[in-house]
Amino acid sequence: MNLRHRDRIEGDLVIEVAFTDVSLSLGDAAEPAVRDEALRLVADETGASPVLMHQVHGADVEPVEAPGVAPTCDALVTSRSGVALLARAADCVPVLLADPATGWIAAVHSGRPGLAAGVVPAAIAHLREHGAEPSVAWVGPHVCGACYEVPADLQDEVAAVVPESRSTTSWGTPALDLGAGVRAQLASAGITDVRSVDACTREDSSWPSHRRDGAASTRFAGVIWSHA
Repeated sequence: MNLRHRDRIEGDLVIEVAFTDVSLSLGDAAEPAVRDEALRLVADETGASPVLMHQVHGADVEPVEAPGVAPTCDALVTSRSGVALLARAADCVPVLLADPATGWIAAVHSGRPGLAAGVVPAAIAHLREHGAEPSVAWVGPHVCGACYEVPADLQDEVAAVVPESRSTTSWGTPALDLGAGVRAQLASAGITDVRSVDACTREDSSWPSHRRDGAASTRFAGVIWSHA
């Protein structure tokens, strides 16, 4: 198992991020033993205890005090070192947030419903409520605006909330650009250090894609953790 696109920033704690490769079976349909093995590999690679979410395409944010049962939410936040937060995706946008000064971190799953519901702004607000000021964000691989075709009424619904998400497919039909929408939300929150992995999951077969592979698609994860 490889961790791809690794990055790190240093403050009072070292904060690291990475994205898991396609060999990791983290989808909801994965057998428990298979998923447990995948999480063991993440723990081995990071030296941290991984925490998953039961993702539901909403905007709920849950704090993590210690590894344990996966909460039902679409954003995890923690100030604890040695805990790895995971946001899974297979076309949606995994977003990782960090405040190097305080060590607070977040992992966010932002799909189309989450973009419209404001899950990224909700995670930022939660961090700020705890005295953190997230200044760095990582935007992981996701389906691009030239590939994510949606009905015109759905495009209008999301673009009414996040205008920057309006797009057109490469074949000329209505689409949404989830990444552009997320980056607009980050900019609106004052986060200017945004580090993106420029890959479209539908076009690049090295990443899982539900749009490309349907129900057979697995999931990769954005991972963020801190340590001394």
